[in-house]
Amino acid sequence: MSEFLGFAWELLAKVVYNVVAVVSSILNLLVFGWVEYFNIFMTYFTTFDLVGKIGAVILFAMLIAVPVLIVAILVHRYRINRRLHRDDTSNKALYREIGRLNKQVLDLMDEKNKLLALKVNAMGGTKQIPYVGASALADDHLPTVGNVVGAAAGAGAAAGEGAAATAVMSANASLALDGEGVKDAAAAMAKATVEAKTLAEEKEIAQANRFPKLSLVDLKYRDWESPVYDDAISLEDFVDSFRAFACSQMKLYYTPEVIRRFVAGMAASKLLILEGISGTGKTSLPYSFSRYLDNPATIVSVQPSFRDRTEVLGYFNEFSKRFNETEFLRAVYEAGLRQDPSMIVLDEMNLARVEYYFAEILSVLEMPSHDEWVLDLVPTQWAADPKALHDGKLTIPDSLWFIGTANNDDSTFTITDKVYDRAIPIELNERADAFECEPHERVHVTAEHLQYLFQKAKVEYVIDEELLQKMHKLDQYLQTRFKLAFGNRIIKQMYDFIPVYVACGGTELGGMDYIIARKVLKKFESMNVSFVRDEMKGLIEYIEKTFGEGGLPNSVMYLQRIQNFY
Repeated sequence: MSEFLGFAWELLAKVVYNVVAVVSSILNLLVFGWVEYFNIFMTYFTTFDLVGKIGAVILFAMLIAVPVLIVAILVHRYRINRRLHRDDTSNKALYREIGRLNKQVLDLMDEKNKLLALKVNAMGGTKQIPYVGASALADDHLPTVGNVVGAAAGAGAAAGEGAAATAVMSANASLALDGEGVKDAAAAMAKATVEAKTLAEEKEIAQANRFPKLSLVDLKYRDWESPVYDDAISLEDFVDSFRAFACSQMKLYYTPEVIRRFVAGMAASKLLILEGISGTGKTSLPYSFSRYLDNPATIVSVQPSFRDRTEVLGYFNEFSKRFNETEFLRAVYEAGLRQDPSMIVLDEMNLARVEYYFAEILSVLEMPSHDEWVLDLVPTQWAADPKALHDGKLTIPDSLWFIGTANNDDSTFTITDKVYDRAIPIELNERADAFECEPHERVHVTAEHLQYLFQKAKVEYVIDEELLQKMHKLDQYLQTRFKLAFGNRIIKQMYDFIPVYVACGGTELGGMDYIIARKVLKKFESMNVSFVRDEMKGLIEYIEKTFGEGGLPNSVMYLQRIQNFY
């Protein structure tokens, strides 16, 4: 045994000696050995030439950097560990606070649903409404959303039937007491019954439908009778009568040229952009136009926070199982239930980036077939969904136009070429002079008839072939000198715009002048015009030579304005 203890002592002593030697060597290397290092450095430093001295200083500095770096890493790791420990402590406190707040929310839900159940039962409901609140933390079986909604809908219907029965009893009492008022009593009974039924339906929609706004639109148009439409009006009369209506009924004044461009723009695109200085009637133009058609436009004020499609179309809330509907969505849906033209005005549309929040609708409107103008709202269809939704999808009606107003100042974003190419821009920089006219009433015209007038104008006012040849020459000139092209979309819009512009009382050359100025030459604004400013003088001379002096006044004026600006 003594031999074993001697063996163990000698072995462990050797291990401890080696460990101490290693630690001592490390300390001597990094801490205590610097005196020796410095002595060696000074011994040789005086004997070196200039290059040797520089190399010695660099080598000694590198030796100093090694322990400094090690110490810095150790200190950094220590600080990170301390910070993580503090964050973990803070997170635990935060989790406890979140749990406490969740408990309070559940208690409030519990209290609210108890009151709702008592209220419905007091109104005559025979079934208790289950509720989800603080009891959910202890109950084994939670009531489903379907049970809650179904019970609420049944209670609402029972309340409606009770109100209807009360109305009928009241009317019968009136009949018994007053034999001479039979007709009045019958009318009162019918009115009370309809009101009670409508009230019950509205309650059921509000409680059991994930699209309450759209379902109320269905209810509104269930018994709606369309007016008598005037299908004999021409485009020129349409323009003149609107100008007279705006003057006599709304005290708003527009030049015939602005109205021609607006109506022709409706023929060329479903998106119109009204831009210009403030106070020139950008918002009032579509508003008064919709009043003239007896179908007031929906005004949507664009906010700087708009980022994606949910800002205009809304979104489905997975927690409440309802769709957060917007006025924009309601207006799109309602337009599909009407025959007359409808308008949605995006007021100050460039306060946010149009190509962000309006991107999906821009893409949908580019589809060649109207059957493809479909917006996906929800993935599946529910039984109580509005009748115009099919498989959770909503079709943009052909009778709907989107009108955007835009200011150009420091608070707005630049509208990109992607948006301008798809739209018809109309510039409003001057206010029209006031004038007197005879009173004029609204007109009722279907969107189908308006589209027919557009197609009729394309047949009756075919663009002159000589004018088209001049346009193609200008296109080639712009491609050669400026790398600008008309593009297929602009050509199509030109073929739609010019005939309707002529049918509204304008000239063929005037319509082409406007399209070239606002759709083609506007692209100069996105270029570095300072490099091509000298070429613009030649472009103006070419336009006047090709189309005649004063043939395209808007285009020439626009080029001169850009040239002077730069």
